[in-house]
Amino acid sequence: MNTLTLGASRVGYEVKTYFRQGDSVFFTFLFPVVMLSIFSVAFSESSFGPPGDEISAAAFYLPGMLAAGILLSGLQNLGVDIAMEKSDGTLKRFAGTPLPVVSYFIGKMGQVLVTGLMQAALLILVASVLFGVELPTDPEKWLTFAWVFLLGVTTSAVLGIAVSGLPRSGKSATAVIIPIALVLQFISGVYLQFSMLPEWLQQVASVFPLKWMAQGMRSVFLPEAFEVLEQGESWNLAGVAIVCGIWLVVGLVLTRLTFRWIRKDS
Repeated sequence: MNTLTLGASRVGYEVKTYFRQGDSVFFTFLFPVVMLSIFSVAFSESSFGPPGDEISAAAFYLPGMLAAGILLSGLQNLGVDIAMEKSDGTLKRFAGTPLPVVSYFIGKMGQVLVTGLMQAALLILVASVLFGVELPTDPEKWLTFAWVFLLGVTTSAVLGIAVSGLPRSGKSATAVIIPIALVLQFISGVYLQFSMLPEWLQQVASVFPLKWMAQGMRSVFLPEAFEVLEQGESWNLAGVAIVCGIWLVVGLVLTRLTFRWIRKDS
């Protein structure tokens, strides 16, 4: 109980710290909103989708930006943040306190959940109010959104903790982790229509969770006519759950094997 209490108290601390870092707020919290606005304005005269079921650019890009926001909030933000804390000695100081490692993780993952929810709400609000995107009215669609979001946030956060061990120092963290997140966005159907990518690249992207998170979000916000544009001409929500679940387990194993309070080069 004390571990949970400490973890819950750290959630508030982590959220406050997150919003005090201007670069993190822009490149992880506001970046998907900015990209959604840019694409919606740039392609305002264009329509997307099968003939007779065309939708606006804002409606088309909303699911991908929601998925990208989950990845940025979890993998990119936590990966860079924890690498910096390793480098500047913060984790080493934590090792000399009574703070349990589990409480530290609860604080980090809670911060990702809170900021991810706020970001998703902002994206949906901007798409609906500013660009006139029609939101789903079927409760089942919102239930799908809830579990895809929660599974995606958890998976991305755990992978962020795992990849934080890749950079040799805090200074190199952004150079190591941001390109990973950027490449995944381009090959996973966030900025480009997934069916337009070469088949071999689609197969590569299908190994990673972002493609499946974006697919799950498209099943919620896009018309049913768009289902034929997916791999196998199906939303394949079971695949979304399986692949993200596998990466969640992989992330947990890697975190257990590699995470240390002290710096990698100590």
